[in-house]
Amino acid sequence: QVQLVESGGGLVQPGGSLRLSCAASSLIFTLSGIGWYRQAPGKQRELVATVTTRGITNYEDSVKGRFTISRDNAKNTVYLQMNSLKPEDTAVYYCNTISGISPRPWGQGTQVTVSS
Repeated sequence: QVQLVESGGGLVQPGGSLRLSCAASSLIFTLSGIGWYRQAPGKQRELVATVTTRGITNYEDSVKGRFTISRDNAKNTVYLQMNSLKPEDTAVYYCNTISGISPRPWGQGTQVTVSS
């Protein structure tokens, strides 16, 4: 089955860290670049980080220097390491393809809440 499943969200204090995981089917992982998106309440979904099949990464300006996206080829998983978290990072985070396999229907995502 061609799918992606997000996990790893939670409640964290400002300045804290979380690592999100995006587990992909082998077909998606092998053929597709993957992006992490987020959607805050009342806002549109935005793309925050991407990684190509070759491991080339790109970041939205507000997360540069704080977030790191990476791929684990052995586990068919894409990670988003989030450090120095801010309240404005609060959102539901989703992953999806950005190249190769067409984007999948959006999953449930994983909630990240940054609050003291």
